[in-house]
Amino acid sequence: MTQLSTHRQPRRLILPSLLLTLAAASVPAQAGMLPTLAAYGADPGQTSVSGMSSGAFMAAQFSVAFSASVVGAGIVAGGPFYCAGLFAPTLPAQAASSACMTPLGSSGPRASAALQFAGAFAEQGRIDSLSGLARQKIYIFSGSKDPVVKQKVVDQTAKFFALAGVKPANLKYVNTIAAGHALLTDSPGDSACGTTAAPFINNCGYRQANEILSWIYGPLQKTEDRPAGQLTMFDQAPFDPAGAATLGPIGYVYVPDACEKAACRIHVAFHGCLQGEGKLGDRYARTTGYNEAAASNRIIVLYPQVAASSRNPLGCWDFWGYTAPADTLHPDFYSKQAPQHAAIANMLKRLSETRPSPDQPKEPKE
Repeated sequence: MTQLSTHRQPRRLILPSLLLTLAAASVPAQAGMLPTLAAYGADPGQTSVSGMSSGAFMAAQFSVAFSASVVGAGIVAGGPFYCAGLFAPTLPAQAASSACMTPLGSSGPRASAALQFAGAFAEQGRIDSLSGLARQKIYIFSGSKDPVVKQKVVDQTAKFFALAGVKPANLKYVNTIAAGHALLTDSPGDSACGTTAAPFINNCGYRQANEILSWIYGPLQKTEDRPAGQLTMFDQAPFDPAGAATLGPIGYVYVPDACEKAACRIHVAFHGCLQGEGKLGDRYARTTGYNEAAASNRIIVLYPQVAASSRNPLGCWDFWGYTAPADTLHPDFYSKQAPQHAAIANMLKRLSETRPSPDQPKEPKE
């Protein structure tokens, strides 16, 4: 697989000019040149997810839809499951940018309503049984200076998981840090903590990726400043052959050295709006702290990337239905069959497949 980093490479190393040229190439050229996502024999029963902003909505959706296999989630500035669908007759696309982010007065999502829809979808077989949520470890965060997704929206996310059966000891809600709308790090090169501006990665002296992974998986062995492993790019096209999920051509995956030979866990890190590969290149995958936390803890980190489009100009993950344009009133963005969910599930399946023997090619053919 094409490597973007070498063993114990510094965290902020600039990409070689050749790879910058590749990132600027046309989509057909990228698709033809990128390697496939390799199989690592990962443990599918130890999968977790997290995300920031639209990625947080996506992480909440995915953890509920696939509750039978997901063991935990980290939700940074995101609303409850099916938030955009809770406000009929308001179109989900309108609700997503208003009631699910900055509701006025006493309006906004209600966890009890979200749970009712989730229960109905589970009975219909569109998502897994909600009973799987009882064992999940859920981390939720809302910055006290976040003007984009108001804290009262995130309050309902915490309430939803509590009502859905997540045990109090398994639910952590952090809402007292004076952070803007961002994923948090302790890196001096990132934006000031209270900032709300691109790239939405803020230095609050708080290793949020570390906090998320340690909450889900238990105390971590250690955090490496220069993680031993490889951050690589891969071709996302095989996981969305019809283009319904509007994924970008490039995805990223970080594989600790230990996972080259032994089965590891998988964590999916969803970027937020304006944080995808088309805007930031590999910055979200390289500098947000997940790799440093995962390196010594046998955790593969998958960084899927969604592309901007006319229906999704900011490159957000779908939590209102832009991937289902034929049904604007009742779009399917929440079910296991939704285009983006299905694409991610297929990536997880690939990572979990038996790794090739030494005498076979490491990169399986599509």
